[in-house]
Amino acid sequence: MTTLKVHNIESAPQESKPLLEGSVKSFGMLPGLHGVLAESPQILKAYQELHELFTNSSFNADELTVVWQTINVEHACHYCVPAHTGIAKMMKVDDAIIEALRNETPLEDAKLEALRTFTLSVTRNRGNVSQEDLTAFYAAGYGERQVLDIILGLSQKVISNYTNHIANTPVDAAFEKFAWEKK
Repeated sequence: MTTLKVHNIESAPQESKPLLEGSVKSFGMLPGLHGVLAESPQILKAYQELHELFTNSSFNADELTVVWQTINVEHACHYCVPAHTGIAKMMKVDDAIIEALRNETPLEDAKLEALRTFTLSVTRNRGNVSQEDLTAFYAAGYGERQVLDIILGLSQKVISNYTNHIANTPVDAAFEKFAWEKK
């Protein structure tokens, strides 16, 4: 049951209409999440800006996917896991990475696994990571910028994951084939 309205461009508050038009231009459709966020033009704008900032962070496509999906899966987001599965495929991320993230299994690539493990620690511990966690992350080849970039990605995902839990946002038709449930 959806508990928050999913707007279209016509029903959205005036301030959200240009933002939703930008979503359609960027994605070729209006993502349901953006329709829900449209009720508050400020949160929609914040989400879109965080998405752009994180996409342009120090991470490549594989690493972006690791951060996004690690958080999505940890937060058990029924909407974001399928959406980011589709996005990862569009970004040409290897299917083995996608499936490992969806199934919460270790990644074969040691550096990506260090990123997954550290992202999970940041998420679960609300930023209260141990020195051991930081040391292992740095030993894998990451640095302080990547620590902060994870926090940026987490900020974006908190908006979307929490909103989708409250709204029970329907999965977009384009991503229904990637449906997912927490095991």
